[in-house]
Amino acid sequence: MEIPFYQIDAFASKLFTGNPAGVCLLEDWIDDSTLQGIATENILPETAFLVPAGEEYDLRWFTPNMEVDLCGHATLASGFVIMNHVKKNIESVRFNTKSGQLSVERQNDLYVLDFPSRMPEPCDPPERLAEILGKTPEEILRSRDLMVVYKNESQIRDMKPNFMEMAELDCFAVIVTAPGDHNDFVSRFFAPGAGIPEDPVTGSAHCTLIPYWAERLGKKDLHAVQLSERRGELFCKDLGDRVSIAGKAVEYLVGKILL
Repeated sequence: MEIPFYQIDAFASKLFTGNPAGVCLLEDWIDDSTLQGIATENILPETAFLVPAGEEYDLRWFTPNMEVDLCGHATLASGFVIMNHVKKNIESVRFNTKSGQLSVERQNDLYVLDFPSRMPEPCDPPERLAEILGKTPEEILRSRDLMVVYKNESQIRDMKPNFMEMAELDCFAVIVTAPGDHNDFVSRFFAPGAGIPEDPVTGSAHCTLIPYWAERLGKKDLHAVQLSERRGELFCKDLGDRVSIAGKAVEYLVGKILL
């Protein structure tokens, strides 16, 4: 069995930046253990699997450790592959997922995600959170992920968390964020329990970051930077119960998986 495979750097304007995602084009679904095996073998933050469903596609995402309910950068990468390799005459594509119907639209050199909004709510801090992150936060909130707010960008950039202890927290991941020095806000994203100590650029985290910062800053259009080593740039918009997350993408690899 041969599976067409692509590796795309998402939220990136040049190679070796942004977040790498694998995209596998299937004719029909294969068993979950094989999907997980492929994602584990790839050792990428996420591998996306697509199956045609009429004019749309069914889409699932796997980290090296597990299936997840929402992934931004691998959805952007999937849209890039469809529009540049499968259906070159289209400018948008829809996906059926565990988080409902999502879309990617090409606008010049940007790929724009239409995603659900996940407004965080204040919560009690997990035990030893400040020690795990190495810095005392200003605010702690929660949606799917724990979101920890700090005063300034340098606190986010210089953070060195204890990933072993973080993996024991009762949450999928930890988002840390602060106002940006040269843009609206910055963030980093840690998910050691899912096999991703630090994710380079995280679209799904911005489902939570966008409504928070839109309300706090009193503006709908936001410019964000994720301060991982690979770094990523995102152009965001608060749409009420939805968010728009846009970024560039660069193709790194085209090949096939042999099973």
